[in-house]
Amino acid sequence: MAKRGRGRDGSAGAACPCGSGRPYAACCGPLHAGDADAPTAEALMRSRFSAFAVGDAGYLLRSWHERTRPGSLDLDPAQRWTRLEIVDVVRGGLLDSGGTVEFHAHYRLAGRPGTVTERSRFVRADGRWVYLDAEDA
Repeated sequence: MAKRGRGRDGSAGAACPCGSGRPYAACCGPLHAGDADAPTAEALMRSRFSAFAVGDAGYLLRSWHERTRPGSLDLDPAQRWTRLEIVDVVRGGLLDSGGTVEFHAHYRLAGRPGTVTERSRFVRADGRWVYLDAEDA
């Protein structure tokens, strides 16, 4: 597992796990450190995927709506999050108060690949984007 504040491989200049192509330190790193807020619902989704990839449960909880947030979150250190695909984005822009992001989050666990597919709902709470829940299928 990567050290907090660094890319998945532990280096500060490593590519961000969210797939943006930017270095972690210039992408999701500042959000994880609390130095910036995600400007859009998609940016928050990407930062949450990166938090899973680097093992930052604290950020996941902080970026979760207080009404739906669990009391704690245990991440499986054996699960390696490998790639994020954004499938669809509805609203969630700079001037919106809500939005949805559909994605495929790819991982490996016990040497086997897996995928989580979800259509996540995001809202603004106190001026910043937070994860609310997953839409019912």
